[in-house]
Amino acid sequence: MAPSSEISDAYRPILRAALSVADPEQAVRNVLSRRGRILRAGDAGYDLDRYRTVRILAAGKAALPMARAVLDILEDSITGGLVVVPHGSDRSLKKIPVLSAGHPVPDRHGMKAAEQWLKEAAAAASEDLVIVLLSGGVSAFLPAPAQKMSLAEKQKVTQWLIKSGARIDEVNVVRKHLSRIKGGRLAAAIHPAESLTLVLSDVLSGDLSTIASGPTFPDRSTFEEAADILKRYRIWTHIPAAARGVISQGCRGRIPETPKPGSPVFEMTRHLIVSDNRKSVEAAEKQAQSLGFNSLVLTTSLEGEAREIAKVFGAMAREIHRTGRPVARPACILAGGELTVTVRGKGRGGRAQEFVLATAEQISGVPNATVVGFGTDGKDGPTEAAGAAADGTTFDRSRNHGMDPIKALADNDSFPVLRKLGDLILTGPTGTNVNDLYLLLLP
Repeated sequence: MAPSSEISDAYRPILRAALSVADPEQAVRNVLSRRGRILRAGDAGYDLDRYRTVRILAAGKAALPMARAVLDILEDSITGGLVVVPHGSDRSLKKIPVLSAGHPVPDRHGMKAAEQWLKEAAAAASEDLVIVLLSGGVSAFLPAPAQKMSLAEKQKVTQWLIKSGARIDEVNVVRKHLSRIKGGRLAAAIHPAESLTLVLSDVLSGDLSTIASGPTFPDRSTFEEAADILKRYRIWTHIPAAARGVISQGCRGRIPETPKPGSPVFEMTRHLIVSDNRKSVEAAEKQAQSLGFNSLVLTTSLEGEAREIAKVFGAMAREIHRTGRPVARPACILAGGELTVTVRGKGRGGRAQEFVLATAEQISGVPNATVVGFGTDGKDGPTEAAGAAADGTTFDRSRNHGMDPIKALADNDSFPVLRKLGDLILTGPTGTNVNDLYLLLLP
């Protein structure tokens, strides 16, 4: 996990602690248990003798370990289902087929998986139980474009939204209204069967209607809101005409809205969040304190443009160095969330890497200051890095290597700079996803 540069590696056990508490298999076991023929999920009980079939529908970056936990707990009670994981992931699972799909841009494999999900859901009857397992990436893994839309057109909408700098909740409002699964439509397909949804949350608010675009949860957003988001980010005229057509028809009431609160399709649904960013940040803080740091958690809902948030972290580093406020050295500032990058250049990087390189400029000259940006899923943007670490010497070191970090930031090209310096954090897929962790360490 450590960069190969001379940057302090004090952050390593802190990140490990954050990942440990987000372990998907253990998180499921913490809320799901069985005694005899009774399945307990939180404070709810399910008599397994009541059901003709029990199916698992799992999708996301943590789908496989979550499904393994449920299979281990329920053993021979599971009668079928489908698991969808990212390309390149382990696909070994007994009893239930596993398919892979693309992320963050949907692909034809995900489209095939989505159709099979819908078939499994529609096959459930009133005497059946469907256990839905959701984790980060579901919105991309299961593209089921609205009628008259192709996968290529859905992909273009996603690409424009990602480049625009739209927040993930705004992206999901649009996705819901261009999908046959999201925004409660999976619950409609499962109805009248009973469903239990377990969620490893990658959404800062914990809003179940936003997590994975809320396939089994009531959707309060509307076609009108989807249109407003696309227009506000000035991409309405850039997205395919078919997508504009679906949203325009929905605004006129010619396409049914997503299922809303009070709809009968939600009468037999339950939801539990098994882990989230808050729990990871709390574990990271506890580890930092055990290492002797004075800690301060800024927020577990960090949002905003990566380079703007970098200025805040830089200002805090300088203030701690000069005055010992708001916490004295040795200090550890922590935040959880997910930043955005408005892509204007043609370079390579991710939100965590851009944040780190931008903060490196801000902390130049601050002795022994280290900044870390880390994606808990092990993948930051379209790169193989999970994030990066930098210190007050990063800018000088990059220039000594013949690079221009200011130009790199202007071109959204943080990855090559940090790679050449050996400052990337490389973990590979972690099997979980509870947003990002941002650290500022002043030992």
